[in-house]
Amino acid sequence: MVNKFLCDFRFLLLAAAVAFIYIQMHLFTTQSKYADRLADAVEAETRCTSQMRKLIDQISMQQSRIVDLEEDKNRQDEEYSQMKALVQDLEFKGLQRRMDKLQTQVAAVVIMACNRADYLERTIKSILKHQNAVASKYPLFVSQDGSNAQVKEKALSYDQLTYMQHLDSKPLQTERPGELIAYYKIAGHYKWALDKLFYEHKFSRVIILEDDMEIAPDFFDYFEAAAALMEKDKTIMAVSSWNDNGQKQFVHDPEILYRSDFFPGLGWMLTKSTWNELSPKWPKAYPYGLQENHKGRQFIRPEVCRTYNFGEHGSSLGQFFRQYLEPIKLNDVQVDWKSKDLNYLMEDEYIKHFAAILKDAKPIYGADAVLKASNIQGDVRVQYKDQPDFERIAQQFGVFQEWKDGVPRTAYKGVVVFRHPPPRRVFLVGPKSFELLGIKGV
Repeated sequence: MVNKFLCDFRFLLLAAAVAFIYIQMHLFTTQSKYADRLADAVEAETRCTSQMRKLIDQISMQQSRIVDLEEDKNRQDEEYSQMKALVQDLEFKGLQRRMDKLQTQVAAVVIMACNRADYLERTIKSILKHQNAVASKYPLFVSQDGSNAQVKEKALSYDQLTYMQHLDSKPLQTERPGELIAYYKIAGHYKWALDKLFYEHKFSRVIILEDDMEIAPDFFDYFEAAAALMEKDKTIMAVSSWNDNGQKQFVHDPEILYRSDFFPGLGWMLTKSTWNELSPKWPKAYPYGLQENHKGRQFIRPEVCRTYNFGEHGSSLGQFFRQYLEPIKLNDVQVDWKSKDLNYLMEDEYIKHFAAILKDAKPIYGADAVLKASNIQGDVRVQYKDQPDFERIAQQFGVFQEWKDGVPRTAYKGVVVFRHPPPRRVFLVGPKSFELLGIKGV
């Protein structure tokens, strides 16, 4: 019985052991499968995570590229806007410059220079002092005759002007004994420079200055008003800023202008249409008189000079400098020329205007004209018979005695007018002046 029980118990233990072993093997197999699946899952998760990271990195890179592209686009848009604004601004400024040139340009200003660098510098400084505010209306040029290095260097040191150089290697000879070769050089230089300014640069007007001049504060306003007058009256051949009898003791009113049959020079303006006439027949020397080319036309000149000639040493060899040029009164009053009515200078009006003031002047006869004039209140007139008689009377008063081409300096219809003493006007009247002016009964 006991043995049977022990046998059955052993059998049960064996069965339990087999079952336990089976269960353990089954568990191990199951765990192995789950471990493999778990390993596969972990590996899959790792791969997925890696791919996700790669995808995230790619997305980040794409986002960075998108941001960069957006920044590039914004930058390009900004640059485009700036470029567009710049182009528009340049187009506007270019158009404005063209409009300014068409609408407001009055005249080119050219300084005729040769070999006086110190004089040229003084002239340029005087011009720029008053020209800067109106530079678009008055483009500035320096035209040098010859190759003086100091003059060229001085001119090129100024950005506000354009430099031109006239080099003529042709030998020059005077046509008459005693003539100065310098005047032939001056005439050739003037023709070259004016041809260049009118025909190459296409200016409609040119103001000619020399390299030993200073200008008045209202110089440019004066010429602007005169340019408008020239457009209306074609009998005005040129406008000058100079009065030969403009010495301090002979002038008074800075607002008074005169017509003259004598070409004053020394700071003058002419038009292209006039130069079209003069250029083909420009003389080889002494071009300033131009009497044969006047064709009944006259010049406008001021009572008080708008230029001052300080050149004691030059082509004229100091001729008359101390007596006539050094005492010149340079206007120092800012005249508002835009508000002035200059119609009295129109040809038909001026002859009546001038005749009236001449007729009102009190006549003086006989010798001692200066003494007699000083004892009379108001304007006076003295009649001369011929050139020697004029020279005698002019010498008494101290005014210019010189004639050129049969015309006394500053004369209009043979009449020379000056102040003596200011404000009294003295009229030196030619033998045919009353007739030319239509004055009767005097």
